[in-house]
Amino acid sequence: MSGYLVIVESPAKAKTIKKYLGRNYKVLASMGHLRDLPKSQMGVDIEHDFEPKYITIRGKGDLLSELKKEAKGSDKVYLATDPDREGEAISWHLAKALDIKENQKCRIVFNEITKSAVQNAIKIPRVIDDKLVNAQQARRILDRIVGYKISPLLWKKVRKGLSAGRVQSVATRLICDREEEINIFVPKEYWSIAAKMQGDKSRETFEAKFYGSKQGKIELNNKEEVEKILALIKKASYIVSQVKKGERKRTPAPPFITSTLQQEASRKLGFTAKRTMMAAQQLYEGIEIKGKGTIGLITYMRTDSTRIAAEAQNSARDYIKDKYGQEYVPQNARQYKTKKGSQDAHEAIRPTDVLLEPLVIKESLKPDQYKLYKLIWERYVASQMKSAVYDTLSIDIEADQYIFKANGSRIKFQGFMILYVEGKDDEGDEEEGLLPELVEGQKLNLKKLDPKQHFTQPPPRYTEATLIKALEEKGIGRPSTYAPTITTILARGYIEREKRQLKPTELGTIITDIMKEHFKDIVDVEFTANMEQQLDEVEEGQKEWVEVLKQFYTPFEETLKEAEEEIGDIEIQDEVTEEKCEKCGRNMVIKHGRYGKFLACPGFPECRNAKPILEEAGVNCPVCGGKVYIKKTRKGRKYFGCEHNPKCEFMTWDEPIKESCPQCDGLLVKKVSKKKQVIHCTNKNCEYERSMDK
Repeated sequence: MSGYLVIVESPAKAKTIKKYLGRNYKVLASMGHLRDLPKSQMGVDIEHDFEPKYITIRGKGDLLSELKKEAKGSDKVYLATDPDREGEAISWHLAKALDIKENQKCRIVFNEITKSAVQNAIKIPRVIDDKLVNAQQARRILDRIVGYKISPLLWKKVRKGLSAGRVQSVATRLICDREEEINIFVPKEYWSIAAKMQGDKSRETFEAKFYGSKQGKIELNNKEEVEKILALIKKASYIVSQVKKGERKRTPAPPFITSTLQQEASRKLGFTAKRTMMAAQQLYEGIEIKGKGTIGLITYMRTDSTRIAAEAQNSARDYIKDKYGQEYVPQNARQYKTKKGSQDAHEAIRPTDVLLEPLVIKESLKPDQYKLYKLIWERYVASQMKSAVYDTLSIDIEADQYIFKANGSRIKFQGFMILYVEGKDDEGDEEEGLLPELVEGQKLNLKKLDPKQHFTQPPPRYTEATLIKALEEKGIGRPSTYAPTITTILARGYIEREKRQLKPTELGTIITDIMKEHFKDIVDVEFTANMEQQLDEVEEGQKEWVEVLKQFYTPFEETLKEAEEEIGDIEIQDEVTEEKCEKCGRNMVIKHGRYGKFLACPGFPECRNAKPILEEAGVNCPVCGGKVYIKKTRKGRKYFGCEHNPKCEFMTWDEPIKESCPQCDGLLVKKVSKKKQVIHCTNKNCEYERSMDK
């Protein structure tokens, strides 16, 4: 007997699965897709029902030959690619390439790479799901049509190398629209009055905020209004008119889905969506754990369902009982609502074994893997714990005809918060402080009145976390597309990162304006969300994929013809700088490239001089005295290096400050981490360090 062949996408996954199968199984990796549409042409026959022309991807010929040879010599071939549309499509392409019959039960799926999951899946192979494949094909062909029809038009009318994408164009539009909102925002003045008070029998002070009158809330719009009220309340008696005691519960956040994992990893770990998915992929496919061998540590990381398997839930409840006590275990296992339109095929992202505590396996994990695993593990365990309980206190205070309010709360029972609390995108909304014990009718002593002027703020720029949240809420893209979408529009130079915020470039704004004017549907949020819905309906067998493409293409073709006629030639002027080209003397200009802006000679192609744009850090190199510049690695991480690099090797990740060390006159830098924020000296022989707030 020649045995069985199992094909997966990656060597790491192959290594993990091999451990769970017997000697009769050979596990090989396809290294992702083996076949795809050609890069050199559209590769879609629009007139013949959008028939795709698939070719073997360049460089994959030898691998395909090897897989064919192994498949021929095997008794049975199992296709164990990822459990989603993309994975189903890879299996379908493999089946076509290896001549596996359509009705053959060759497809196996598992949501986690554990011994029981893999061994159970191999017992119940199924046929390849055409509905899943057709949904993926429709998406691929749709994206190909948009990209290959609009991009040449942009090349011709604006600049060579430009491109448009179906989901990417909408994401860029969201960022451009937000920038426009910020630019046209007119700040509105408003005021607040805070009163520092003290109980008549207590030394303890607390703060109450001006609310209004007995008739209701009063908005304070200007200084004159505030001064009128201050004149009346400065000498008023402050009496506690109402004391309300209550109890408030706070429930844990649900276990992660793809979008919430990317958002939380951005907030708490500072990870980009791409970095998060890379680490999650490694945790899913399997890591060599000391003393245990290779283990898949988390369930499949591309999911939009918060469902948890009963067995896993029971394990978590047992763990919580043993670790924290019965009082932390809810009476009934928690069930979280999965949002409308979610694909419920997969569970939420959770650890495959709750007993594999992050600290226990830390030494077997790389830093990114450990941080992300800890985040997933803590979020999951907390999601199965009891709610936190607060005692709340709400006080109304009368001053003349006006009312001040004070709210306080204290934790009565920590519940899930003993382990994990979800991060926030905005820094406000802090927990309220404690209030002293007060009774109705009690007189208070006014210590200080503090009027403050404020102005309304424009909406903030998107971060990766808030953009992913917006894409998900608006139904744009799916779990597998969020990270690649952001990576693509950054690489194309349509947006850029500025202190973790995303802002459009001039190029991104021009392209978005063209798309809004001439390809309204492509960048329309509702239209794109509706298209995602139709692709889901193809997956569910409710729609034919060719019909979906026909309905899209007929009006799109008309739009394309009109745009070709209406768009005039658009010239993007390069920004001229004062810097002279050292080769030919011309003033260099700012260009946009794959890694952001750079300086180039306008004399191209006669003069090909180009160099990075360097911003001065405002300090001198402590080694050679040269200027220190702000630089970026290829992955976009900021660092500070000497102008004479590589001759001078000075570099630091920490931001220098314009102040010399008081002990050795060396260069001081800001060292910021979760644990501490300090200013310290870069001189290795000097131990000077101080807290940043000093």
